[in-house]
Amino acid sequence: MKLIFYTVILSLVFISCTNSKENKDSIPVHDEFTIQSKEVGEKRTINVWTPPEYKTNTDSLPVLYMADGGIIDEDFPHIANTIAALIQSKSIPPMLLVGIANTQRRRDLTGFTAVAKDKEIAPIVGGSTKFRAFIEQELFPEINKRYRTTNHRSIIGESLSGLFVVETFFVKPEMFDNYIAFDPSLWWNNDYLVKTAKEHLKNFPKTEKKIWFASSKEETIAPFTKELAEIFKNEKISNLNWEYSFEANEQHNTIFRSTKVKALKWTFGKK
Repeated sequence: MKLIFYTVILSLVFISCTNSKENKDSIPVHDEFTIQSKEVGEKRTINVWTPPEYKTNTDSLPVLYMADGGIIDEDFPHIANTIAALIQSKSIPPMLLVGIANTQRRRDLTGFTAVAKDKEIAPIVGGSTKFRAFIEQELFPEINKRYRTTNHRSIIGESLSGLFVVETFFVKPEMFDNYIAFDPSLWWNNDYLVKTAKEHLKNFPKTEKKIWFASSKEETIAPFTKELAEIFKNEKISNLNWEYSFEANEQHNTIFRSTKVKALKWTFGKK
């Protein structure tokens, strides 16, 4: 049974990496630059989309960050195009989108694991702490230097990137105001994040936070997201606004595109 479980998990990891190849999105006009990172020890490519009104006024805007933020075979184009349409329809306010292109995705987006099978997904795993430090200590200042930004930050991700979103929510919740995760790989390290959720929530900051997360019907993911939703329900953190969406008709490789509008409207739209 465990062998079947991990075979399914490995297949999901590879599906999440190839999903974008099946959907060729138009590449929006955007900025691209590189950062030589000390934290991850390599040069990283950053893509930034700005709404049209950014160029016609002097307003500072909030920022939505995303891993899997490359242009080719990654999620930056379809998220940028979706945000543009939602801003145009006045469903959400204007914001910047900052995409971090991958180099070693499975290294950067996974935390420590004691599970041998987890380590089979890549030669190197468990680099999320360094990747988070890169975002906070190197990327945040660079974006603030190059663009007019507010202090309001959000993060969005799917699959292993969703795992990184949820991990950041628990281990460093002050980094972002809003967290959005689609089919997060909460099975990682024997569902450690779910098992330690209550412990992390005891030290939750007093500032207002939002988290929206969803799962497909995938049996290696849905049980853990449902359990996490139950924990949020029972803990009743007064300054935490959360929403869980179980998408019974979706699969791992369809959930991001099918629910992204719902997630963005819930997180940023007017109530």
